[in-house]
Amino acid sequence: MSTRKASEGQEPVIESRDQLVAPMQAGEKPREKWRIGTEHEKLVFKTSDFHAPSYGEDGGIHDILMSMRQFGWEPVKERGPDGTVNTIAMSGSDGTISLEPAGQLELSGAPLETLHQTCAETGRHLDQCKQVGEACGVGFLGLGMWPDKAREDLPIMPKQRYEIMRNHMPRVGSLGLDMMLRTCTIQVNLDYSSEADMAKKFRTGLALQPLATALFANSPFTEGKPNGFLSYRSHIWSDTDPHRTGMLPFVFDDDFGYERYVDYMLDVPMYFVYRDGTYIDAAGQSFRDFLMGELPALPGEKPTASDWEDHLSTAFPEVRLKSFLEMRGADGGPWNRICALPALWVGLLYDDSALEAAWDLVKGWTMEEREHLRNAVPAQALDAPLPRGGTLRDLARHVLDIAHDGLVARGRQNSMGDNESGFLAPLKEIVESGRVPAQRLLDKYHGEWGGDISRVYEEAF
Repeated sequence: MSTRKASEGQEPVIESRDQLVAPMQAGEKPREKWRIGTEHEKLVFKTSDFHAPSYGEDGGIHDILMSMRQFGWEPVKERGPDGTVNTIAMSGSDGTISLEPAGQLELSGAPLETLHQTCAETGRHLDQCKQVGEACGVGFLGLGMWPDKAREDLPIMPKQRYEIMRNHMPRVGSLGLDMMLRTCTIQVNLDYSSEADMAKKFRTGLALQPLATALFANSPFTEGKPNGFLSYRSHIWSDTDPHRTGMLPFVFDDDFGYERYVDYMLDVPMYFVYRDGTYIDAAGQSFRDFLMGELPALPGEKPTASDWEDHLSTAFPEVRLKSFLEMRGADGGPWNRICALPALWVGLLYDDSALEAAWDLVKGWTMEEREHLRNAVPAQALDAPLPRGGTLRDLARHVLDIAHDGLVARGRQNSMGDNESGFLAPLKEIVESGRVPAQRLLDKYHGEWGGDISRVYEEAF
């Protein structure tokens, strides 16, 4: 989640619809300027007893952040809900290290040209985490969800916007607090050249997002026991907030483009407005009212471009549009799968032939069929039935072949040779075995672990 650094009080207000479309249009880039931005979260635990450290305890989250200064990271501060100024992120050449609501640590990586650079960035970050972890007595776990922690076991980070979200979540769904406090994900952010290119990538990414969820399914435990799902993290999103999640049927309409996404976002209820270092609670209020100067939280004021950009970051569909496209379907995982997710989507979406072939696989599905697949995947992963016969595992083979060919073609176009397709290897192995990460964890739980969930901490990075 983004970190704000300055007040927007002196910005001009939004007066036209063109200003609402502008962030998306500004994302258009020629192919040679397309980049790869990878984000990944991890669970933080004390190695002494596996508890989740609080922000202020000795060797806790604040100490972890400040220890990153030795690697050139600089603190980003914010006034907390109680007025205390806290370090809530670290900024550096590799992007931003930030905090999720219960202290999950996230790297929002820099926009990079190649998958090799992305994987090197990931490796640097995880190496730094290991060094800091040894000094602070903490470990880091690559899973999609806390395997053994109840909500009440988890600390709350002193970030204003999270306080607003925590209060609002129970009003709109039963699992929103679990999303905030107990889950981790890997995401990749990708560029587009035009509105039509954005629309095709959005549709393809959205239709195939259940496949990414299946391949990366890695959250089979809740409070120490199997939960009946392979990606419980994905299931959580089905009961978080129906106004800002899901498969977005309108994306598959022929007239989909920036304007339709603007209309969607105007109908997504707000969370907050940021003014002079403070997040003002506007949860459930309407951005349309804000445009009219009729927002109850700020009567008489109209929004700025920064207010709109903030609002764009508060919707959580399976694919999200800002000034780039975010692929959001994957559970958290270890180093090689962090590298594999951008490889999958770059291979599918950054080569025209691959994009066309990927879309051809799924364009005939109805919206009902897409929704059925999305709903089946959290429990069944690659065994989920396809709309027209077969299973998702069958589709996965074709998709990975397309992604491989897309990466090979990309290598030729960029004079790199075929030197990126190897990052798909962990996914190919998953498909060939038919066993997703969660199933392998369950095998260990029922086998060598003897039902002892604490053994999962041996899976740390």
